[in-house]
Amino acid sequence: MIEHSASPAPASDPGGAPTPDERGRRRAASIYGTVVTAAVIAAAGDGLGALGLAVTIVVTLMVYWLAEQYSELLGEHASDGQLPSLGRVRASLASAWPMVTASYLPVASLVVASAAGASTLYAADLALGVAIALLILHAYRAGTAAGLRGFRLVAATSTAGALGLAMVVLKALLQHGHY
Repeated sequence: MIEHSASPAPASDPGGAPTPDERGRRRAASIYGTVVTAAVIAAAGDGLGALGLAVTIVVTLMVYWLAEQYSELLGEHASDGQLPSLGRVRASLASAWPMVTASYLPVASLVVASAAGASTLYAADLALGVAIALLILHAYRAGTAAGLRGFRLVAATSTAGALGLAMVVLKALLQHGHY
């Protein structure tokens, strides 16, 4: 049971809009969720049917989301024998929810491609491509929001692309049994 403590919910501006820190946390959750989505597709993409893969992606992300929030709330917000307030728990869960929603477009592309007659392998490859494109887009947006320009923005965005490339390599290794 969650006890009510004095720990406040995250600050937002008077209009209820997210603060810059809150927007940053949501961006980070989206990036993390996209990486996990790509990893699940890479690891299980040809071992499950499209529907099974879609469910696996979303369930995996929900477990990661809950585990991260549990550990963060307990580790950072529990003090003096008190657990965080219900408001703090709700705010924390909501701000990290983009970890799960980051999977929606790749999962939708997987399901639509499969429904259109694509093989599971092709649908998974398409979904992985969508996840990588989203990862690069999230990194670019996070970099521009942080004020990065020039080489620094290219480096931040390229790092996301490298993570995506790592997922492609992982998928290729797993498909060909060279792991």
